[in-house]
This record gives sequence, structure tokens and C-alpha cells, in this order.
Amino acid sequence: MDFQRSPFCFFSFIVFFLLLSFESSQASNAGHGLSRESFPEGFVFGTAASAYQVEGMALKGGRGPSIWDAFVRIPNTIAGNATADVTVDEYHHYKEDVDIMKDFNFDAYRFSISWSRIFPNGTGKVNWEGVDYYDKLIDYLIQQGITPYANLYHYDLPLALNEEYLGWLSPKIVDAFADYADFCFERFGDRVKNWFTFNEPRCIAALGYDEGIHAPGRCTGCKAGGNSTIEPYIAAHNLILSHANAVKRYRQKYQKEQKGMIGILLDFVWYEPYTYSVQDKAAAQRARDFHIGWFLHPLTYGYYPESMQVIVKERLPKFNEEQVEMVKGSYDYVGVNQYTSFYMKDAGVVDPKPVSYQADWHVEYKYDRDGVPIGPLANSYWLYIVPWGIYKAVTYVKETYQNPVIILAENGMDQPGNATLPEVLQDTTRVNYFKSYITNLKRAMDDGATVIGYFAWSLLDNFEWALGYTSRFGIVYVDFKNKKRFPKNSAYWFKKILQRKSD
Repeated sequence: MDFQRSPFCFFSFIVFFLLLSFESSQASNAGHGLSRESFPEGFVFGTAASAYQVEGMALKGGRGPSIWDAFVRIPNTIAGNATADVTVDEYHHYKEDVDIMKDFNFDAYRFSISWSRIFPNGTGKVNWEGVDYYDKLIDYLIQQGITPYANLYHYDLPLALNEEYLGWLSPKIVDAFADYADFCFERFGDRVKNWFTFNEPRCIAALGYDEGIHAPGRCTGCKAGGNSTIEPYIAAHNLILSHANAVKRYRQKYQKEQKGMIGILLDFVWYEPYTYSVQDKAAAQRARDFHIGWFLHPLTYGYYPESMQVIVKERLPKFNEEQVEMVKGSYDYVGVNQYTSFYMKDAGVVDPKPVSYQADWHVEYKYDRDGVPIGPLANSYWLYIVPWGIYKAVTYVKETYQNPVIILAENGMDQPGNATLPEVLQDTTRVNYFKSYITNLKRAMDDGATVIGYFAWSLLDNFEWALGYTSRFGIVYVDFKNKKRFPKNSAYWFKKILQRKSD
């Protein structure tokens, strides 16, 4: 039945759109009553960042180069040919940044550890200057009453391992990562009680090995080489095994004594069917399977989603019996990074010859219906503001994956990089974004989702991967020339809603 010409389908679409509009309006209005007391006792509010984006000292302090240090030096790869050699220099400003978190009533900081700052060559010799930096950061966080949430890997593979055996494409990486993780557990685990293994492994595999727009820049036709039909699946498989092996080490050697928890951080765009047709509903489900299901399905059930098995066939690696036992259940909580939502339309007749991981979805992305956008667009081309999407994403994880403990580990929006003082501090759109998204998160919790924390992305404007410094996600403005920090209105909004009644 043709959607555009059927009166019934057109009427259904109008009703559906009005319901979504009402739902979004309700969420926006409800957001005015947000406060710390709205959430269960012990619920954690924090901010998040990653080592490569904020630390600076990229080639100093004994740190070895990562794949991103090589990638940013390829001309015209990063906007403005920017690098993260210095970025916002948190290496030297960490006390100032922790003080900001404390002053604005945050409970926790989700940071990442640079693998090559600990092991410059990925394995072997330890860089004790780098270890000392993380010791000092963790100690100061605790001193200031900010709980450390440490992530072991955020896109920045030691370059030496990529050059030695192509990193995530080799099974050798599994033990190398577990050894690195083991060192961190032993060294920092007396103070760090909340761990993540990887941030957004789907992006690592898809952007780094399918599209080639992130390091190491591999894809079919890329200068670095690659095969977009096979390599993303190999990289993802080794990422899952690396995660599970690290969790196994933690549970066997450290967890009982250190009394901590460990999980993984997964990005999740909510995919809404473009129409009510069976085909579009199936397309949206395939997109969810190929996105979050690629990782959370094996971590929960021990195998890849059936839709992936049917489409990818022999190109999809398999877990042996021992690996299934190690992978299944290898998390205490799941971090969900949620920013935006898209419509999904079935792609129709598909060429049976494999082209790429993305083509395997057999979908067409849609960002509007009849000219009406799914939501307002932020600065980034992909970031539509869709508050109801976070409710649906969290509820989907609850219902599909046995109601795991969830940390909403990233959420935020960006302004243009050329925004200047003082206008940039008046970030009303960001305030409304946080207000409406957190309200919808709370609604998902009220409906049974086990969410124990929320982390805003990000504390600071910083290096934003391929976008360089053309995108500002921070609730604190950073003058990239002199590194001075200026809290925006969104930071003050958080300060107000996170204030305790006893304060």
C-alpha cells in the first residue's frame, strides 16, 4: 500500500505526529520541576570527557603516540587541520576542572585513561610519569568529593600496536588489552570503584574500519587500506572479546577485594520507523540490531542478533563455546550514550553483493516526515534534538536486554566552534535540551528502567574528533588560546537543580 496516497495511512501519520508533539511538549513543561530530589537517593549526576579530547601533552610526559596522533596529521582529515596536541590542557588544569565540578554540584567525573600514556608501546615498559598523572587526578577527585568513573579506552589505540599487527584486527589485541586493564585495576582500583572497558565500540569499528572517517582510517578504497565488508565485524568481535577478557580478569583478581563494578559504554541512536508499514518497522529493528544489538546482544545472550546472522552470514565471526561463556553476562552495568534519533525506512530491493557494514542494514535514513524535521538541528549535522528518543532508547534496552542496570553515560548538544564571548554563555537551547532529555529519562525510570546515573557531555569545550574545534559541547566555554574556562548558563542550570536541600 502506498503511504503517500492511502487516506488511512495519512490519517495514522497525522495522529502519530500529534502524539509525538504532545509528548515532547509534556516533557518540556515537566522539566521545570526537575531537582535532585526528583531522583532516587544515591542517583549520580556527573560530567564526562575523554583523555585524547582534553588532556593535551599528547607527545609529552612520556606518552607514546596513539592512532589519533597519526590520523590528525593526514592533511584535510580534521576540520581546520586541528590536532589535540594541547587541546584544553587538562593535564595541567585538572585541579581547576575538578573544582568546577565541585562548585556546580556534580557528584562524579567520567574520564578515560590513555593506554599509550601508561604503556607507550601498548605493552612492556610502563611510563610512570603517566601513571603519576592519573594517581594525582584520582586523588584530587576524591579529595574534592567527586567520584571517579574510569574508562579504559576511548578511541585512542597505541600506534605501536596498530603498526605491529593492525590493532583491533588481530586476536593478539585481546591479551594486550587485558594486560593493560589488569595494570589499571591493580594500580588504581583501591580508589576507583566504577570501571568501563570501552567507549562506543560500535563507533570504533564502524567509523574506523567501515567509513574510514576516524582513526585508523581504514575502509574499502581508503589510502590506509581496508575492507568495509569484513573488517568492521572482525574489529567488533575482538573488541567484545577484549572487553570480556578484561572483565574476567577484574572479577577473578580484584572485584571481591576492591568492591567495584565494571561495564561498557554503548552509543545508541533511537531509530523510529518512518511509517507504520511492516517493512519500515522491520528496518528500524534491523538498525537497532546492527547498532546497539551488535554488542549488547552477545554480552547479554552470548550471540549476535539473528538479523545480523542472516544478513552478514559467513562474514560475521562466531564465538566458540568458551568465548560464549566469557562474553555472556560480562557487565555489572551498561553505559548508554544517547543524543539523537532518526527515522528508518526500508531500502527495498537490495543488491545481494556485500558492500559495507552500513549497507548491510538495508535501510534508508530519514530526518523528516513531509518536510517536518524529527527535531531541531544542533550544530552537528547528525544531532537532531529529539527528547522523546531517550525515553524510547532506555525503555528498549530495559525490555530487550533483561532490564540491566543502566548509566546514561553521555548526553548533550553542541554550539558552533566560532561562538564567542559573551553570547556563547547564553546557551538557552542547551539548557532546554538537558531539561527535556533528563525529564524523559526520569519518565523511563518511573516506568521501570533501572537507571543509576546521568553524565552530561561534556564539562568543557574540547577537541571534537573529525570536527576539530568547530564544535562546542561543553557546559563550560574554553578560550582555546589562553585555556581560560567560563561556565555557561547550562552549568548554572545544573548547579541549581543539583543543589541539595541541606546546602
